[in-house]
Amino acid sequence: MQVNEFAQPFQAGTAGDVGVLFLHGFTGSPWTLRDWAARTAEAGYRVSVPRLPGHGTSWRELEITDGRDWYTAAERAFLSLRAECPTVFVAGLSMGGALALRLAELHADEVAGLVLVNPALTGNPNLALLPVLKRLVRTTASIGSNIRKPDVTEHSYPRTPLRAADAMMRLWADVRARLDLVYCPILLLYSARDEVVPAVSHDIVLRQVSSEEITEVVLPDSGHVATLDYDAELIVTRTLDFLNRHSR
Repeated sequence: MQVNEFAQPFQAGTAGDVGVLFLHGFTGSPWTLRDWAARTAEAGYRVSVPRLPGHGTSWRELEITDGRDWYTAAERAFLSLRAECPTVFVAGLSMGGALALRLAELHADEVAGLVLVNPALTGNPNLALLPVLKRLVRTTASIGSNIRKPDVTEHSYPRTPLRAADAMMRLWADVRARLDLVYCPILLLYSARDEVVPAVSHDIVLRQVSSEEITEVVLPDSGHVATLDYDAELIVTRTLDFLNRHSR
């Protein structure tokens, strides 16, 4: 299936000592992270932004993928970057944050740190009905482009396939079950008003990881897709500060 131009994977920066893997969210694409990654590359880091399976094409393709596919792609990109750079950080938005935590669980000695923006580890209570609803209803309305800044789009799908959403819930459960295996430093950035992922999601990170250093940053003027919103510059500056402090 043809990949939209805006959704193409992105790599930048010269190979060096420090790399940063960026992982996008559910129904999103590398587009949501491109400016963040490009600014990080300009600061001297090697960056990689893969496209997760089923994204950037059609919701019909997303419908037949699941957490194993998304994690496998994330892990493949991580190992490729790790082969080039002895130190690798992982940054993730929304479901990309869950995948970043999964990498830190399974590659604890190789992930130097995590930068999480509105990480998704749970959803609103209505999602509990998904295992039944997915057998009755194929799709629901789009969950994308929760952005306060006017005239900005995430280029997310117009429909959300319930089968894939249910797969995401199972991914969340797997990640939550092993959060105590995460030991690396974490920069946790979350929107004061996130209409997609409830605040309990970042509370789960704070309560369950074993990291000794967690830096919290509240994003006061952004919706869920904060990397494209009013606080995008704050995300970049805090990320670069975090990378600088932990890559020495």
